[in-house]
Amino acid sequence: MPDNPILLRDLDGAGILRLTLNDPSRRNALSEAMLEGLAAAFADAATDPAVRVVILAAEGPAFCAGHDLKELTAGRCGPDGGKAYFARIMSMCSGVMQAIVGCPKPVIAEVAGVATAAGCQLVASCDLAVAADTARFSTPGVHIGLFCSTPMVALSRNVANKHAMEMLLTGDMTSAARAEEIGLVNRAVPAQDLQSETQAMATKIASKSGMTLATGKRAFYAQQEMPLAEAYAYASAVMVENMLARDAAEGINAFIGKRSPQWEDR
Repeated sequence: MPDNPILLRDLDGAGILRLTLNDPSRRNALSEAMLEGLAAAFADAATDPAVRVVILAAEGPAFCAGHDLKELTAGRCGPDGGKAYFARIMSMCSGVMQAIVGCPKPVIAEVAGVATAAGCQLVASCDLAVAADTARFSTPGVHIGLFCSTPMVALSRNVANKHAMEMLLTGDMTSAARAEEIGLVNRAVPAQDLQSETQAMATKIASKSGMTLATGKRAFYAQQEMPLAEAYAYASAVMVENMLARDAAEGINAFIGKRSPQWEDR
């Protein structure tokens, strides 16, 4: 990918891709440029065989402040009052969130600062999230007459309805500890340990078969939307195909033989 000053990219030897939001002067807002950068980065990560896990981090005191309200306000100058512009931005943002879910590589949010509105949505859209104990989360649209409807989609798929509704209806800040309690993040850790904790999680996952991870991630999100019987039928079919894969045979034989498996990601 070409260099992008507001979205840094670093791939280590273990296949862990670190994407860093790098626009702290705008609190890493999801501007048009940031959304374009994220869309391109996740499209690239999805097809790059060198990438096994993605960490999404940020520079500065804010992980992500959501949409760039100055850009949105400028968009009102159109002849339709901004309707077409708003629709395009919401489509771009929804596309990025779906690209994260659809990416065959596991995505971990590393949250050191405040994540608000679509920034909270960004955290909720990731497969896993580790937060500094000083991080905070909110969906504050109600404070400015703009309900966080698109963040609601990701939030309501990660936390129980009443917890999601409390965040959406009050707009209050949620502490990292509370975010862990309600399932918005996997764990809250001391700020000084955040990067090492996230890296350790990513390293553990990166050591698994890429084929298995992609199969499991795709199946996890697909079955969530199905009735119970349909979900079991679908998951059973996935298991059958998975059992026929080379890495499944290798993994089982390695377990029986008490040796480390040699993955081929197929």
